[in-house]
Amino acid sequence: MEKLQRNERIAALIKILSDQPNQLFTFNFFVESFNCAKSTLSEDVEILKGIVERFGLGVVETISGAAGGVKYLPLIGQDKKEEIIYRLCKDLSDPTRILSGGFLYMTDIIYNPAVIDNVGKIFAEQFITKNFNYVVTVETKGIPIAMMTAKYLNVPLIIVRRDSKVTEGSSVNINYVSASSKRIQTMSLSRRALKKNSTVLFVDDFMKGGGTVRGIIELMREFESSVEGIAVLISTKEPEKKFINEYFSLITLNYVNEQENIIDLIPGIKIS
Repeated sequence: MEKLQRNERIAALIKILSDQPNQLFTFNFFVESFNCAKSTLSEDVEILKGIVERFGLGVVETISGAAGGVKYLPLIGQDKKEEIIYRLCKDLSDPTRILSGGFLYMTDIIYNPAVIDNVGKIFAEQFITKNFNYVVTVETKGIPIAMMTAKYLNVPLIIVRRDSKVTEGSSVNINYVSASSKRIQTMSLSRRALKKNSTVLFVDDFMKGGGTVRGIIELMREFESSVEGIAVLISTKEPEKKFINEYFSLITLNYVNEQENIIDLIPGIKIS
């Protein structure tokens, strides 16, 4: 390969790193790809670090040593994070979203790639220091959020089904009690989906009492694995006492008043 100019190398660097966030690339990988000296590449990386930091695009991290290299962490600046959360609160507070029974219409938000991409970045940033083996969610509305989170954590996504499918082979099925409906429900996961002794991050779009989360925790135990993090887009203020105590919620739903067409939402995390 012919030698590239510095601007060409930096453009290629950011493309490769951003396409595979949280993935460690060795310096030798880029030295061979760009046909350049290691010292030259080190200079390129330092320039790239400055560019990424200046525009608030995340962090380019270098790790020294034989097993080291460079990777890109898509961290969101505090101003951007605050803007995303408050915009979500505003969009979801639209009274036209109120459905019969006090439910909210959220489908357009959940399936908007630009919005959910940002949510995935925020979730990934919150748990970036933990070494999860998987991101886990329950079909269906939590899938887009979980997919983006898994992308930025650079781990596989596992989707737990409401019932078993013949195409997934033998499955583990458990019953759990829904905290909202108080009904017994079922969730299923293929035995091939998850390796034993794994740690997982559970991601979902909505949480009220935490019954689904508790079901996931029990299901993971069947695989001798554990839920080490919980992230939800929206959690409700009530019931105050949920089946779980520790979780990360982007937005808190205080109440929905159908008669007065009011949706009261606030940021669920403190922006500092």
